[in-house]
Amino acid sequence: MIKAKYLTKVIDINKLYLEQIINEGDIVVDATMGNGYDTTYLAKKVGESGFVYSFDVQEEAIQSTSKKLEKEGLSSRVKLILDGHENMDKYIDKEISCVVFNLGYLPRAKHMITTKPNTTIKAIENSLKLLKPHGVISLAIYTGHEGGLEEKNCVHNFVKNLNQSEFNVLECKFINQINNPPELILIEKKKEY
Repeated sequence: MIKAKYLTKVIDINKLYLEQIINEGDIVVDATMGNGYDTTYLAKKVGESGFVYSFDVQEEAIQSTSKKLEKEGLSSRVKLILDGHENMDKYIDKEISCVVFNLGYLPRAKHMITTKPNTTIKAIENSLKLLKPHGVISLAIYTGHEGGLEEKNCVHNFVKNLNQSEFNVLECKFINQINNPPELILIEKKKEY
């Protein structure tokens, strides 16, 4: 079990929630693979009987994540996909328990390659369709880059209009930090419709 020693990083706070959501045997998605930290975490959480689909548009992300997974002996339970998260429905035809997004750019890489509002909204829409009852979408939103605020506003406008009889939407953010602190949005699918 993950314990947050300090409440300073949105990713640590996110894992406090994910620990309660993801179970061994689950099928989950890392919608923004990046350097592979979430993919590796998810692969450990779902265990040998679970599976992770992980997406990114950058070859560097695939290479970095592949190395991490091989080192940890987790490659067999993960599919690394060189494609945008908005196309996840082309690769996944099963109900999923959780989708994790880290919106922004790949750390230590090209900052001009970022997630975009239109593809992120499409990815969230596809995630909602794939999500099993009581499954959760986790969105860590980073805005300290060009286009980041626009993407955050688009995501907010989309999720605040989700039907409350079908979904719970929680927002968690730091209100006393400067320099564009990230925020976390969790969407829970209430039940099957």
